[in-house]
Amino acid sequence: QVHLAESGGGSVQAGGSLRLTCTLSDYAVTSNCVGWFRRAPGKEREGVATVSRGGDSTYYGASVKGRFTISQDSAKNSVSLQMNSLKPEDTAMYYCAAPRDPALWKRRNCGQWLVGLDSNYWGQGTQVTVSS
Repeated sequence: QVHLAESGGGSVQAGGSLRLTCTLSDYAVTSNCVGWFRRAPGKEREGVATVSRGGDSTYYGASVKGRFTISQDSAKNSVSLQMNSLKPEDTAMYYCAAPRDPALWKRRNCGQWLVGLDSNYWGQGTQVTVSS
């Protein structure tokens, strides 16, 4: 049974850093796109970052580009999101996700998946709160 478990959320002041980690079970990070999404109260879900199955291609949402870095650890079967220069507008619940379609990587790149509406496996989410 596929399971995604996020860790590393918390509260930080503006300008600070946090690192989120998603550990996957029964789903190899090297098999498909894996990424992070977030949802703030009253806002639409937003694609934050994703990394390709090979770990060599990354895509970011415009609001986080240059501040966040996503990486893959195939040995630990995990994906991490390093978040620097955090802003109050980064406050949200952050979710790790991976496509249910095992062949999605053949049909589109991970950047397209990040902004699409594909059916995904989701973690339970971890809260990130940035105070000014």
